[in-house]
Amino acid sequence: MANNKQDINNFFIAGINYKKTDALLRGQYAINNDQYADLLANAPKDGLNELFVLSTCNRTEIYGFAADAETLIHSLCAQTQGSLETFKEIAYVKKGISAIEHLFDVGAGLDSQILGDYEIVGQLKQAIKFSKEKGFVGAYMERLINGVLQTSKQIRTNTELSGGTVSVSFAAIQYIKETIPNVSSKKILLIGTGKIGRNTCKNLVDYLDTKNITLVNRTQSKAAELAAELGLMYAPVEALDQQVQLADIILVATNSAEPIIIKDHLENSSTKLIIDLSIPYNVEEAAQQLSHITLVNVDELSKIKDATLEKRKAEIPKVKSIIASHIEEFVEWHEMRQHVPVLKEVKSKLQAMNNCEMYIACISRQVHHPKEASAGEKIQKVLNGMAVKMRTQHQPGCYYLEAINEFIATGTN
Repeated sequence: MANNKQDINNFFIAGINYKKTDALLRGQYAINNDQYADLLANAPKDGLNELFVLSTCNRTEIYGFAADAETLIHSLCAQTQGSLETFKEIAYVKKGISAIEHLFDVGAGLDSQILGDYEIVGQLKQAIKFSKEKGFVGAYMERLINGVLQTSKQIRTNTELSGGTVSVSFAAIQYIKETIPNVSSKKILLIGTGKIGRNTCKNLVDYLDTKNITLVNRTQSKAAELAAELGLMYAPVEALDQQVQLADIILVATNSAEPIIIKDHLENSSTKLIIDLSIPYNVEEAAQQLSHITLVNVDELSKIKDATLEKRKAEIPKVKSIIASHIEEFVEWHEMRQHVPVLKEVKSKLQAMNNCEMYIACISRQVHHPKEASAGEKIQKVLNGMAVKMRTQHQPGCYYLEAINEFIATGTN
């Protein structure tokens, strides 16, 4: 693999999110696991050796060390349905500290479509795990990610940014409660029992006080397992057409590359509410035009505001302060890491000097303290002092000569 120096100035992020794109456009740049694997397999050809992709319903972003952002963008768009040209027109690109700040904001939930949405942490962990298993997360990026996750944990523990119950799946339940009377008498169909589907399902049961829910999933055993856990019904995917006809409310939480619900399913059906939680959309565009179908997608759900969100906004200054302290800690570690080669070289020189016959003869004529530290301890003490000065004084100086003088001084009373 090519070696892009792991330096803050070589760290980039390029992406799109909900702020300037709708769900339909974001869907063109969504990356599934197969595309992610292909992207990583081709990355070395582009001179990339440390990167990851975060693709959720709200964003597609590529992070990595590279000679420039253009290389990362080309690598990403080679795997997407959307064009390179369009991506470059709408994407945001950040470099260095700005890119690191963005990553911390994303991990904290500050950049989520629903402020404080903690689901992003799980999605970030999955993205990193996938890349790490393929060998594209090294010690430097791992340190950065660990800092982001520690920050997120501290924010969740010490602030109310994620307090209350607000998420896209919960917003779906709020929408149903506000628009559908006598919900308990309605037949609900939930398609997809992955993470978002499970959360949505539990919210349906908890907040709508109904179990008139049928689950359908591509892997039937997963639907059966969740149905047994919550006392619901399930059906095989082969019965999807029939279940769509029977349902009054349909929630779609799948990650298929192609629509699951098509116009033919709905053309001669009764009036229905369909909530599409998927990116890309999993309800065919033609189906959305039917007059007896009301369709709501993730962007519309995310506009729902309530008192919980207002309380979360009040926590932003506290959250920003926590993030700033962790970024400062990371930058300090980064700067010390840059000094490691110098410190190693000085250590090597001091060890060589300690074994020099002339030095030994000189020191042997001095009066020594009976409990004098070993040569190794002296060297480490000198290096520790040198490291502190390099970190705090930020002056090039002649650290080597200074270290030699200090080491010689420790050999005498």
